[in-house]
Amino acid sequence: MAHPKRRTSSATRDKRRSHYKLTPKAVTLCATTGELHLRHKAYVVDGDLYLNGKVAIKDYAPVAAPAPTDNDEE
Repeated sequence: MAHPKRRTSSATRDKRRSHYKLTPKAVTLCATTGELHLRHKAYVVDGDLYLNGKVAIKDYAPVAAPAPTDNDEE
């Protein structure tokens, strides 16, 4: 295995890592609903699912419904 002959200085190490940075998410304001949303993603407003500024699913409910509790059975 390869081993460095000299210790890498902190300045050299930090210069190498200078390009590892996060980029902000692309957020857009919808012209139809006025909501902020991630670009190219569907989003829910007032129970309706929107995509590209149009209603994709009316009265949209998430797939994962809350599990019933034992108190509801009585």
